[in-house]
Amino acid sequence: MEGFSWLVFSFNLIVLLSRIAIAADTLTYGSSHIDGQTLVSASQVFELGFFSPGISKSRYLGIWYKNISFTAAWVANRGNPIPDLSGTLIIINKSGILGLSNRNGTVFWSSKSGGGAFSLVAQILDNGNLVLRQANVTSPDSYIWQSFDFPTDTLLPGMKQGWNLKTGLNRNLTSWKSSDDP
Repeated sequence: MEGFSWLVFSFNLIVLLSRIAIAADTLTYGSSHIDGQTLVSASQVFELGFFSPGISKSRYLGIWYKNISFTAAWVANRGNPIPDLSGTLIIINKSGILGLSNRNGTVFWSSKSGGGAFSLVAQILDNGNLVLRQANVTSPDSYIWQSFDFPTDTLLPGMKQGWNLKTGLNRNLTSWKSSDDP
């Protein structure tokens, strides 16, 4: 009987630790994503976090392939890097936007406002798309904002290119300035 108790305890411990070890793919309103943390897509393909390219000390928020040598697929704050390790990504619920700031409150990047909405979440999807949506609505047609509408230098499956005549959004790829400056 003692061996069975040990087996049950071990199994429960493994289940608990595996849940802790699996990275979350969602940022909820009221929580923050700080430099040093990452969000990982459900199937462990893409990762969102802060990085410094090459020999640069500047910090950028980006999405990259999790299990391939570092290749940034999307960068949020290309033109406005954070000079230190104090970056924080938050959801500003009243405005319906994602905001990237430092410890002093300086805003380095923000998504376009999608209008106020309740129960917002930001989620990194298995296709590499970072989306801002209502917590209980997962349809792509209802995304408030998505990184796929603002490509950087990498075209991922499902991204669109060109000018959207309905919204006026012009989606195009732009190469990095150098290996240290996206």
